[in-house]
Amino acid sequence: MDNGIIREAFYLISEKEKEQRIDLFLAAREKDLTRSRLQSLIKDQCVKVNGLSVKSSYRLRPNDQVVVTVRHAVPCEITPEPVDLSIIYEDTWLIVLNKPPGLVIHPAPGHFQGTLVHGLLHHCNSLSGIGGVQRPGIVHRLDKDTSGLLVVAKNDQAHTNLSSQFKEGAVHKKYLAIVHGVMPGQRGEIDLPISRHPVRRKEMAVSKDKGKRALTLWEKLDVIGNKFTLAELTLKTGRTHQIRVHLSHLGYPIVGDQVYGFRKTWWNRQCPEGIDMAQSINRQMLHSFLLGFTHPGTGCYCEYQAPVAPDMENVIKDLKVIFNEDKIY
Repeated sequence: MDNGIIREAFYLISEKEKEQRIDLFLAAREKDLTRSRLQSLIKDQCVKVNGLSVKSSYRLRPNDQVVVTVRHAVPCEITPEPVDLSIIYEDTWLIVLNKPPGLVIHPAPGHFQGTLVHGLLHHCNSLSGIGGVQRPGIVHRLDKDTSGLLVVAKNDQAHTNLSSQFKEGAVHKKYLAIVHGVMPGQRGEIDLPISRHPVRRKEMAVSKDKGKRALTLWEKLDVIGNKFTLAELTLKTGRTHQIRVHLSHLGYPIVGDQVYGFRKTWWNRQCPEGIDMAQSINRQMLHSFLLGFTHPGTGCYCEYQAPVAPDMENVIKDLKVIFNEDKIY
């Protein structure tokens, strides 16, 4: 169509549909558009009633003629940049990739270039738009120094669908972690609420009074030198820093975690034979190795796995060498 128009939708309001807010009415019918996109269309005067622009709160009347105009997504203000991306799977709906440690997801103070979003904009030849803007839809995040699997939406419908799956806890997420100490038993669960730290506002903490429920399942895969545990973690909720906070609260922080973990002095006291190796660890040894979800386009369950990042694999191998163990995890 001309003027950048993708499509137009027309609705004639019946007696049964009167008194509904126009934004709620359209949300129930325009399934491929998110609520935020619809709000933007209304704000940008792309939704008209009887030829006039209205607000989101407008109440429909019988015989109202509603026209919705959907235009091509506008270019993103972020300049695309080449970034090395390890693509596991890609189609017109989404991208699954294996994020290396150190890669920031979004541009932010101190990280205005070279982020995952910059790289995805460079990689994708076409994005139908998230919220009317040609940009990748980030539906979940990994910390800068956590490696592993991420799924990114390429259109509004995929973004809405995947976001709902994450919100409802329908996504299967498993992690590997190297932690200090030997965790008791073979498996267990950590069911402790998490909220913002009361003093250090950039950090999270277990808070039984103000926190939101956070559930992490764990299983012991290996014990190294009777000082470290290689653990598999399954996230049943998705709180910020959940695994790191839960393990630290129990006294088994992740090796290399500079926020919630032990300092270098721990190595001096508890593992002097590993001091040299510890100097090379500059991030938490946490890796998202399995991700499963229902594909927003096909409705089929998809599951992906990613190999452990090389630096984490080297730490496991080095610890086994230090303690003369050759058991393969």
